[in-house]
Amino acid sequence: MAAKLAALALALPLAASAATFQDVLDTPAKESALAARSLLNGVVGAGKRVVAVGQRGHIVYSDDQGKSWRQASVPVSSDLLAVTFSSPQKGWAVGHDGVVLHTADGGANWVKQLDGSSAAKVLESFYAKQAATGELGSSEQSAALVEEVARLARQGAETPFLDVWFADDNTGFIVGAFNLIFRTGDGGKTWEPWFHRTENPTRMHLYAIRQVGGALYISGEQGLVLKLDEAGKRFAAMDTGYRGTYFGVNGNKDAVVVFGLRGNAYRSIDGGRQWAKIETGLQDGITGATTCGANRLVLISQSGRMLASDDAGERFRPVKLAQPGPASAIACVSGDVVVIAGPRGVHAHAFDIK
Repeated sequence: MAAKLAALALALPLAASAATFQDVLDTPAKESALAARSLLNGVVGAGKRVVAVGQRGHIVYSDDQGKSWRQASVPVSSDLLAVTFSSPQKGWAVGHDGVVLHTADGGANWVKQLDGSSAAKVLESFYAKQAATGELGSSEQSAALVEEVARLARQGAETPFLDVWFADDNTGFIVGAFNLIFRTGDGGKTWEPWFHRTENPTRMHLYAIRQVGGALYISGEQGLVLKLDEAGKRFAAMDTGYRGTYFGVNGNKDAVVVFGLRGNAYRSIDGGRQWAKIETGLQDGITGATTCGANRLVLISQSGRMLASDDAGERFRPVKLAQPGPASAIACVSGDVVVIAGPRGVHAHAFDIK
């Protein structure tokens, strides 16, 4: 998740002459023997396969729990930040330049569904129609929101998507910088902006979106945590008591855990009404989390320190890794094997916390 902070700082386009410029959105990712050892920002299980995404459009996948990797065919060379699968075959990846990619074959081949330019057009068109029908409130409220959306749209492909989540093969969300959020009900063929459906008046960045215990949560900067109100079709804010950035959210049927800067993590066992601080013992940012089976929750920090809990996140114990390294994301591939992605690529680790 630290890579998502870097995404906002480094998303400015590089200067280039007209003769040499190549749009990364039109340039397929180059094949590289080092793709699995380069910067990878997101990793996820897809059935028995593991898929990781990262810089320059690199996507790699493994069918042997991370022992060996193959590179996927990707139509863009934008940096990718996050990946999710709704089934072993269907997945989505997001990243810089407002790019959204889709695979229907387990991650071997990808197509582009959306980018910053097309997302900007969707934003402007949607809110112009909403304002015309009075759906956005008073004329003053409508005008203010339309102008705010227009300013965001003018940034075009510069605004990154930071995370993606799908409930099934059709229904999903993408979230990003400056409160950018879209929903799809047709597997990404079309997208509907939900910019006005978040209790986020200062437009904090949305870093992560996950379903935990049957509820859908978003975590973001300056302590932002949102929970979907299904009836109202709106994400409502929750107060955890912490004002630092949350990089992610995870958990199980018994508890939801949000985590972020300086080792901070908070836990709720009542659907987000009350939160308690978790003593992690970490000083660096917690950048990833995964569940191993029904009960085990695993956290990874930016420096590669790993913690595991078998009581729904109430207490965590340190896990010793043979070769720890800086980490951006983590995925559990079996009860005692995790795959960790980071600046040095993607690596499988066996562990034992007994």
